[in-house]
Amino acid sequence: MNFTDFVFFVLAAILIIAALRVITARNPVHAVLNLILALFSAGGIWILLEAEFLAMVLVMVYIGAVMVLFLFVVMMLDIDQDRLRQGFWRYLPLGVVMGFIIVLELGLVLSNRYFLEMPVAPAPDISNTRLLGALLASEYVYPFELAAVVLLVALVGAVVLTFRGRKNGHHGDPAAQIRVRAADRLRIVQMPVEKDEPAEPQKEEQGAC
Repeated sequence: MNFTDFVFFVLAAILIIAALRVITARNPVHAVLNLILALFSAGGIWILLEAEFLAMVLVMVYIGAVMVLFLFVVMMLDIDQDRLRQGFWRYLPLGVVMGFIIVLELGLVLSNRYFLEMPVAPAPDISNTRLLGALLASEYVYPFELAAVVLLVALVGAVVLTFRGRKNGHHGDPAAQIRVRAADRLRIVQMPVEKDEPAEPQKEEQGAC
């Protein structure tokens, strides 16, 4: 076993333990922190696989933006832990079955495409980032666009589910705003100019005090 294999096994063990802690931690803040640790470990494994671009995107986008946002949301929301655990054991068999199906599908896909065929080494003057972009724009263009549409639908669905409407808000009619004329909004009023007359000098009171 060389040093690269040792680092891979260490990162893989940390990744598995952190992933298990994500779903077993009682505190949601601890769960998010373990998820950040798992993503860091995955980024290290990608660096070992010479996928520096994917590791950099994972650290910058997911850990630097998404996970930090999750952490702030979890810390700011008042989550009722007892209410969340009420239906855990009831939905556990369904979750186990769905997880087994997902693992089985991933195993079938990876075994047919990556484990039976040896990957072709890229040319020395071509970076893996360029190869990744070429694959996404040619062979995997339809799955890439489908994933983008799914993410867009998920984003719109999250906004619709969490939107409760504005309270005491002013709602305007767009059609009435388009049909408005300048004379309806602005009125020029001409007023006569008033000239200030000079004040009369006060007469001094004559007479002895």
